[in-house]
Amino acid sequence: MKKVLLSLMLLLISIGSVYSQFDAQLSQYMFHNSAFNPAAAGDGDMIQIIGQHRIQWVGMPNAGQTTIFSIDSPLKIGNVNQGIGLKFVNDNAGLFTDQTAHLQYAFKKKLGTGVLSIGADIGFVSLGFHGDSVRSIPIGDYYSFSTDPAIPKGSVVGMSLDINLGLFYSSPKLYGGISYLHLNNPTVKWGDTSEFKQYGTMYITGGYNFVLPDARYVIKPSTLIKTDFSSFQCDVSGRLEYNNKYWGGLSYRLQDAVVFLAGINIAGGLSIGYSYDLPTSQILSVSSGSHEFILMYSFEYILGKKNSKYKSIRIL
Repeated sequence: MKKVLLSLMLLLISIGSVYSQFDAQLSQYMFHNSAFNPAAAGDGDMIQIIGQHRIQWVGMPNAGQTTIFSIDSPLKIGNVNQGIGLKFVNDNAGLFTDQTAHLQYAFKKKLGTGVLSIGADIGFVSLGFHGDSVRSIPIGDYYSFSTDPAIPKGSVVGMSLDINLGLFYSSPKLYGGISYLHLNNPTVKWGDTSEFKQYGTMYITGGYNFVLPDARYVIKPSTLIKTDFSSFQCDVSGRLEYNNKYWGGLSYRLQDAVVFLAGINIAGGLSIGYSYDLPTSQILSVSSGSHEFILMYSFEYILGKKNSKYKSIRIL
């Protein structure tokens, strides 16, 4: 019982000191910009299908798992370039469940050697809480979680509208974007006495491709900053890609973890990646780290032709 309590306390301390928001953590963020920026939907000239699964803090009770699935495509109507997409998230952490579905749209305009996109997505967020799993743990002589009227007595679920906005620029050598999630601060009510409010979160990301003298080798640094203006989290990453097929690298998440990255472009537009997070905080005393897998498939469908073209996904 002491180990369980210690694990939960470390979980709360870590989240509160580094990043207090409810959004899912992603280590391989550089492959899935549309997961946090709607303007990245339809980036490039391929239809992209991405599935990402994360197992957070292995060994810690109720640490959580996250699955994100998205599909997006470029779309041209007349002379107007656009992007559309769908995104689904299933996130479980502790006694909370977070499920979302969004329809994404991006308007695109050529700018210099790249494309500037303005995007938005609209959907819903469904938040649940397993109140019937709250243990009767007294704190002092006068307080117990199980008797707190603000904590639901059973499992509850609520739903609310969710709106996100973003800007994204990409070119053959670089990309950058800024987005703001939960623009409307969705509030989910659990009965008459309980509610959960998701506050807005800003994401800033960017990356560059450094081609070495041997053009088969490309160094790809990237970064992701998340903030709710009271706390923040920063990831700084670097990957080396060989022959547009294999990649490996490292990432550092401030006050949280060192991340090891590896992946391969298999064939026919199919790619797979893996990351392992080694905690650098006190979480390491109760967890062996986090694992994350990503599967990506990109293809081009040309209406009216018998054969479709398949290419490897463009990874920045």
